[in-house]
Amino acid sequence: MADRVRTEEFRVDGDQVIAKVKELVNEGNVRRIILRTEDGKDLIEVPLTIGVGVVGVGVLVAPVLAAIGAIAAIVARLSIVVERVEDKTPPKNEN
Repeated sequence: MADRVRTEEFRVDGDQVIAKVKELVNEGNVRRIILRTEDGKDLIEVPLTIGVGVVGVGVLVAPVLAAIGAIAAIVARLSIVVERVEDKTPPKNEN
């Protein structure tokens, strides 16, 4: 069966953006992160590779985190839109 994608949105102040993005990346089931202004304009979209270890993700995302930090420094409030992958594996039949 195919995996299902679920979208969540978090509103954060500029100084909290980096911490929240790191937290989301470390969760491991995030497919994409989008930073959006209060008026709905997308500033940056970061696709993430599913299944890359936490260390690998940290190395790959480090330059993106620097860009996010620069954006967060000039924008007071942002929305972080997160696409998560939910495993749709059917439950085991216990009969």
